[in-house]
Amino acid sequence: MNTQPLDTAAAESLLAFWRDAGVDACFEDAPVDRTHVAPTPSVKAVAKATASIGAAPVQASGDAIAEARRLAAGAETLEALGLAIAGFTGCPLSGMGATQSVFSRGNPEGDLLVIGEGPGADEDAQGKPFVGKAGQLLDRMLDAAGLGERAFITNTVFWRPPGNRTPTPVEQTICAPFVERAFALLQPKAVLLLGAAASKSVLSTDEGIMRLRGQWKEWRLPEGAVSAPVMPTLHPAFLLRTPMAKKAAWADLLALAARLDEA
Repeated sequence: MNTQPLDTAAAESLLAFWRDAGVDACFEDAPVDRTHVAPTPSVKAVAKATASIGAAPVQASGDAIAEARRLAAGAETLEALGLAIAGFTGCPLSGMGATQSVFSRGNPEGDLLVIGEGPGADEDAQGKPFVGKAGQLLDRMLDAAGLGERAFITNTVFWRPPGNRTPTPVEQTICAPFVERAFALLQPKAVLLLGAAASKSVLSTDEGIMRLRGQWKEWRLPEGAVSAPVMPTLHPAFLLRTPMAKKAAWADLLALAARLDEA
């Protein structure tokens, strides 16, 4: 039997495309009825033994969110917000191998807020977001659209997830008060969301990035009457893996630049 050799790069690119498109489940070739399958005694024992463990992070995250809100509310400047984040230990990611917090870079008086999902290895080493290959591509695209000097760049979480994995919704929720405070302090004329994780977190939606990108949304804080139009687009890391998608992301940036000029 002749089989085609596995193209690892192509497989990884396809899986990344599905992930960024919002695919979060796989299906077998034939349907399987699992509605009448009773759990085995061993499964029951494990569930019972871990029930108390599963409840702890929920309570802990509630305490962490409250502390994040307190620290964020006390920051009167973006610089002070960065210091508050650096001293915050409530996010689990801060104790999972990250060497430092990674808050922001760019123009603190800019009219464009750019939000990604989380720092990677290069960002963890330098303490600034989007400084690796994906960040270099982002800078080139922003500069080409005339947005480079207008952008303030941050992420939904501020510590590198282990293995550069996508941050979990719990981790993003804990860090959300800091992201919202950055939005309130900067009061940008527009927000650019990079990738599925950032878009889902900020917009509180389950839609995939392929449905969201290119569509204007609105981000409005419940307090302070702060709001701005939002443009979700593809993450630069995805564009590096899938160059054919750059055209769509470029169209999103041009639409964003036009809207900022109108404002």
